[in-house]
Amino acid sequence: MGENKSKRGRKPKKPVVETLEFQTTTSGGPNTAAASSSPAIDDVVFSVSNVELIDSPASNHQNRRRGRPRKIPKHAEKPDKILVASPTRRIENNGNTAGHNFVAVAEAPVTAAAAAARWESVAMARAVPSMDAVVKVFCVHTEPNFSLPWQRKRQYSSSSSGFIIGGRRVLTNAHSVEHYTQVKLKKRGSDTKYLAKVLGIGTECDIAMLTVDDDEFWEGVSPMEFGDLPALQDAITVVGYPIGGDTISVTSGVVSRIEILSYVHGSTELLGLQIDAAINSGNSGGPAFNDRGNCVGIAFQSLKHEDVENIGYVIPTPVIMHFIQDYEKNGAYTGFPILGVEWQKMENPDLRLSMGMKPDQKGVRIRRVVPTSPEFEVLKPSDVILSFDGVDIANDGTIPFRHGERIGFSYLVSQKYTGDNAVIKVLRNSETLKFDINLATHRRLIPAHNKGRPPSYYIVAGLCFTTVSVPYFRSEYGKDYEYQAPVKLLDKLLHELPHSKDEQLVVLSQVLVADINVGYEDIVNTQVLAFNGKPVKNLKSLASMVESCGDEFLKFDLEHEQIVVLRTKTAKAATLDILTTHCIPSKISDDLKT
Repeated sequence: MGENKSKRGRKPKKPVVETLEFQTTTSGGPNTAAASSSPAIDDVVFSVSNVELIDSPASNHQNRRRGRPRKIPKHAEKPDKILVASPTRRIENNGNTAGHNFVAVAEAPVTAAAAAARWESVAMARAVPSMDAVVKVFCVHTEPNFSLPWQRKRQYSSSSSGFIIGGRRVLTNAHSVEHYTQVKLKKRGSDTKYLAKVLGIGTECDIAMLTVDDDEFWEGVSPMEFGDLPALQDAITVVGYPIGGDTISVTSGVVSRIEILSYVHGSTELLGLQIDAAINSGNSGGPAFNDRGNCVGIAFQSLKHEDVENIGYVIPTPVIMHFIQDYEKNGAYTGFPILGVEWQKMENPDLRLSMGMKPDQKGVRIRRVVPTSPEFEVLKPSDVILSFDGVDIANDGTIPFRHGERIGFSYLVSQKYTGDNAVIKVLRNSETLKFDINLATHRRLIPAHNKGRPPSYYIVAGLCFTTVSVPYFRSEYGKDYEYQAPVKLLDKLLHELPHSKDEQLVVLSQVLVADINVGYEDIVNTQVLAFNGKPVKNLKSLASMVESCGDEFLKFDLEHEQIVVLRTKTAKAATLDILTTHCIPSKISDDLKT
């Protein structure tokens, strides 16, 4: 648990971790950003920035200078090495062209026999991965409109990568098929797109499983085999269909780092690999191979910053196998369990002494326990967690991981499945205790994802009520919502814990102006605390209380000591006309009707 530090003043530039889905069609609807104009290619609009193009040697005349032509030195009739000038051109964002001349050294021609021998030796040293199992994923997305929850945004298309595994299944990234309406797959060297069916989506681990009913799709393709978790400096090859072309692309590098990473799409932390192979938009879901030709990961995100070069991230084999085995065991994806506590490092010796720890004891202090978690029944604040399933935890929260490496102890928790038990040893009042705890998934007060479900809403007299989520923040305040959203809502996002499993944060998102709600039209994104003196637990309870209200007035208590009061009879009567004016089909979302 890192510390959250905020500074006043100008917003700092920070590295941005981005997923690698390549959007091939940009809509021009009112809820989307305007795309820059570009020539149409088969009715597909490509939105690309910072693309480096390398010209062929035939385009040397574009960089030719005026004046006397350059003298070309005379070489021997059969030189050992020839200097070849190869100009390149970089197209910047503003369209200016900067020319650079690089000199490449070309070796003397080699005979066919020597070339064949060389390739044979390379093939023997390094196995060639089965790239025929790599497919291109085409998806049409229709996202919900969280600001206007009764409608959806205009659809758009994207392309990404995937690969075939055993059991007539295909793996790709979850963000590649998020809010999908149609998914198609195309094999390498084929001109046919096959309709695919989504079997499961793992939001936290950013993995999705697909299948194809057409038997023709599976003909002549061997499924990929998984390899072990690679070590540092191991060679790795990323295969996929990234931006820049239509055919398959291969890039190579090494494993730079292995640690617990932040998964941007799932807003969680799991084991991940950092590599220096170039991975770009469209590489999402593509496999990463080791030098034996086995799949050791899935490309899923990269780090974008002006001071960063070639930092990409790969979902490793343990996370992939956890997803597959979870699906096979339960018939659906159930998620990664977590330990429902927030903890503090105990690196200070005085802190350890005050907690009654012996010199040979190490661990982390529990700050607070999530009230809705199973751990709430047995663990208490200020307990010191000494070990998890027999593995001792250091004062900085790490455990031994392979030879000469350490990793956060949350790795042990992520290896478990939902419903599994774990033995936790704690120190409480200088006494060592052991607890057998059932692990479960964690539910946040403000969820990071709606997991494909449309947002909930309720409207009365033009007052639009909805629930707060991270997608709602992005819809209202953009990608930089952490700088634009109200401070109180952000504080609840970062620090507030739910006290019941069905608790939600309900807000009055906007007021659809009408005569009945005069004077309230400036209220935006304000939390609803109570209705007619009764606390609001969730949106369904609010809608139920309003619909069954027999009092003369509807009184909504908001934060900042604000109140909204309307006459019950006239407010309910005005609702239908307001819905008709704004072309809203229903005053309540379908999930709240049941």
